[in-house]
Amino acid sequence: MIVLVMTALIVTALTIVAHGLGTSWWIHRIGKRYPNANLFLTPPRKAGVIIRTTLFLILMHFTEIMMWAVAYLLVAKSELQTVETAIYFSAVTFTTLGYGDITLSSEWRLLSGFEAINGIVLIGWTTAFLYAILQRMWEAQADSTGEKQ
Repeated sequence: MIVLVMTALIVTALTIVAHGLGTSWWIHRIGKRYPNANLFLTPPRKAGVIIRTTLFLILMHFTEIMMWAVAYLLVAKSELQTVETAIYFSAVTFTTLGYGDITLSSEWRLLSGFEAINGIVLIGWTTAFLYAILQRMWEAQADSTGEKQ
């Protein structure tokens, strides 16, 4: 049980750090590209920022899913024999899809619960992050046109 909880806490901490560093880097990147917090952009440029941001965030989630898959392979070797199976199980768990076609034994099943909680939190963070970027774009447009929100 102690190995399970420690594994869960370590992987959760690593994914949170990765997500924090990734979103901070992305904010910095957008700030450099559009200085003075000016996100008043033409519609095609807005779409480009949103698309690139979304793809970046999906890539971050895939990386976090991979982190969990590696953890499963390291600590629960007998549970998920192949890398593909570990990634699939991790993706289904992280997104809380929970197909149930692959399950862990009673010794390790609590680990998947920790991953599901971690996934919910990080996906919520991603949603808030995307909304914040959209909000900045709306505010920049309203400021430039003198409209009130």
